[in-house]
Amino acid sequence: MLPDSPLMIKVPGKLMIAGEFAVLEEYQKLVVMAVDRFVFATLKESRENRLSLETFNLNDMEWHYESNAVRINTNDKRVQFVEEAMTTVYTYLKENNITPGPFHLSIRSELDDASGRKYGLGSSAAVVTSVVAAILQRFLLKKPSDSLIFRLAAISHVKTQGSGSGADVAASSYGGFLQYASFQADWLRSAYFEAESISELVNREWPYFHVQPIKLPEDLYMCVGWTGMPASTQQLVQKISRLKTAQPPLYKQFLSNSEKAVSIFLNGINQESPSLVIDGTKKNRQALAEVGSHAGVEIETPALKTLCDLAEDYGGAGKPSGAGGGDCGIAFLPSREKAEKLTKAWEQAGIKPLNIVTSQTGAIEI
Repeated sequence: MLPDSPLMIKVPGKLMIAGEFAVLEEYQKLVVMAVDRFVFATLKESRENRLSLETFNLNDMEWHYESNAVRINTNDKRVQFVEEAMTTVYTYLKENNITPGPFHLSIRSELDDASGRKYGLGSSAAVVTSVVAAILQRFLLKKPSDSLIFRLAAISHVKTQGSGSGADVAASSYGGFLQYASFQADWLRSAYFEAESISELVNREWPYFHVQPIKLPEDLYMCVGWTGMPASTQQLVQKISRLKTAQPPLYKQFLSNSEKAVSIFLNGINQESPSLVIDGTKKNRQALAEVGSHAGVEIETPALKTLCDLAEDYGGAGKPSGAGGGDCGIAFLPSREKAEKLTKAWEQAGIKPLNIVTSQTGAIEI
């Protein structure tokens, strides 16, 4: 029987900072940031298993666990990520001789604005992480580690999506600013099918995966701007992937350019040097623009170009965040005064500054 008081978990969304696209390859580094916009999961005692996804207006759906799978009683395909996340964590608990009693799980997201406009702060990864964290927090006999939450969420996310770097799951699980290298979705899929159990997969070494907390220099100011046009990450990734097959030398050159840019960025972090972070950001912008041109995709849209150019006008650097093609851009400035001037210039250019800061924690109970 569950305690009478509901359990609430909040999980941050993400912003990609440096190393996009390249992170899909082995050992390529990426920088990702957890943001102070959240997905909330509430788990409370119930006589029957129920699920509500408030963002989709899907309320009080019945679900059950049998034959090692959770099944949600709906034909709406938008529940697939939640269904797989529940299956993964339920199976893990079963392997550890834990059988949860019935409960009602409700999910609510504030990653988009009130009108439903998508800012590119993540969605499915944060939802999956919130589901995993809430069920583990309630039923596991000890407090779940960030690593356990991340690994179970990554397994379920890759099983559903079939691809992705997992950096968004890492931001939601660990919080803060992170240096990250992907587990490689192909490796994780293969390892899942080869493993005797989810517990075995969780506890084994993930050879390509790396995560490390980092911190921006104190005299560096970050701005986030929204261009007003949502982008399809999956479509952009597919088009960049085609360049890898069609023009291998150009793709390899992009990986080299990205690696150099991210290395400069991280050197700036390690040396607490704002100028190096700004230089790395400029070089990452160039690498992304070039690979987009070679692949025939517009990573840096006119609005993102304006966002970045204005950042350079004020002595800083800007770049698209994530796959580009719309959504958000980020900028780093060497002073608060210049950052404030930049956000005003963005507004005059039709770019919406977002009041976003780092979430220092990942999935936590509130």
